[in-house]
Amino acid sequence: TLNSRHFLPKTRRSPTSSLSPLCQAPPSPPPPLSLLWPDVPPSRLPLFSKKMAYRAMDLAISIPLGARFAHKPQVRVFRVKCSVSLSNNATSPGLGERPWKVSDARLVLEDGSIWKAKSFGATGTQVGEVVFNTSLTGYQEILTDPSYAGQFVLMTNPHIGNTGVNSEDEESRQCFLAGLVIRSLSISTSNWRCTETLGDYLAKRNIMGIYDVDTRAITRRLREDGSLIGVLSTEESKSDQQLLEMARSWDIVGIDLISGVTCQAPYEWVEKTGDEWEFNTKGRQGESFNVVAYDFGVKYNILRRLKSYGCNITVVPSTWPASETLKMNPDGILFSNGPGDPSAVPYAVETVKDLIGKVPIFGICMGHQLLGQALGGKTFKMKFGHHGGNHPVRNMLNGRVEISSQNHNYAVDPASLPEGVEVTHINLNDESCA
Repeated sequence: TLNSRHFLPKTRRSPTSSLSPLCQAPPSPPPPLSLLWPDVPPSRLPLFSKKMAYRAMDLAISIPLGARFAHKPQVRVFRVKCSVSLSNNATSPGLGERPWKVSDARLVLEDGSIWKAKSFGATGTQVGEVVFNTSLTGYQEILTDPSYAGQFVLMTNPHIGNTGVNSEDEESRQCFLAGLVIRSLSISTSNWRCTETLGDYLAKRNIMGIYDVDTRAITRRLREDGSLIGVLSTEESKSDQQLLEMARSWDIVGIDLISGVTCQAPYEWVEKTGDEWEFNTKGRQGESFNVVAYDFGVKYNILRRLKSYGCNITVVPSTWPASETLKMNPDGILFSNGPGDPSAVPYAVETVKDLIGKVPIFGICMGHQLLGQALGGKTFKMKFGHHGGNHPVRNMLNGRVEISSQNHNYAVDPASLPEGVEVTHINLNDESCA
């Protein structure tokens, strides 16, 4: 317990001043603040008084008063009394364990660095590529974005979990990412749509998470060295060297990750954007278009937006033959977003080649990269990718700058594109093809 009294200028002497400070009678009420500090404006007196009290308490704690003053001011002492011992080996009745969580997890990166942290969600050992996301909100949409398959997502925004999770913000049927890395886990939730906490949500889906780790330092390392393979573990039986060997023996390049996130059979998408979230109803003439969407890891909100604009959408697996697609007589084809290396899925590139020039086509993320390869261009792995909701993109056709949400580790090399292929959008952060 902490007890403190006023530190007051010596304006009067108490009749009981000869007694020990702890035995003195209660002091007389302090004089009005306006008499103690006549030069301070009345409106600032309360704040000024509080600052002086803090300074006086700090002075009483940190320096010998006799060394600074020719006479002793009137000091009211305070005492700190602990109800239990603070030593590591001490025990006390009713004190079974520490009232705070201690570090019980490690993130070991392939560069040899080891980051101790506290775990939440699932436990165990998991390997993945570490990337950082600069979004300030939307962590549930990030968790359920299939494009993060095989990756640990580090959130640069320090405070995560304060809005909990809900059933409406899911972007796919499950969480595909390898794990979540954050600085501070909110101890409470405050949102009218919240149905459960972030920790409970991850535990039910067997997704590992860590917090109380220096995400800023890790982000700077990723920006300088590029994306790194890491191993996240809560198992004390595994040594740091074992985890390091796991990180250095695993690679995400050249792996077909699409086959693990795509649907297994065609289906019709019927859900629109909810009325309370709709932001644009202009320019719709009541026309409907038949769209075939190749599911390379498509996010639900892409399909909701298309449906809200009057499209009839048929979602098909990533291996769906081009010939079957043409039999559907679509007005347009969407090649969706998806995880991993586009060079690892040559079957998808061949499908795009078979459809180019026959039906209007557009691609997002993975679909965009597959389209670039099908047109004769090459793709490359970026240093640390684009992951965030605030990427500026210039439209080269009209010069306007648009803010976009992006999530990809690969990009199309504009210099490799053949004559006749036009680049229309450029990312302003690194001049890459957007």
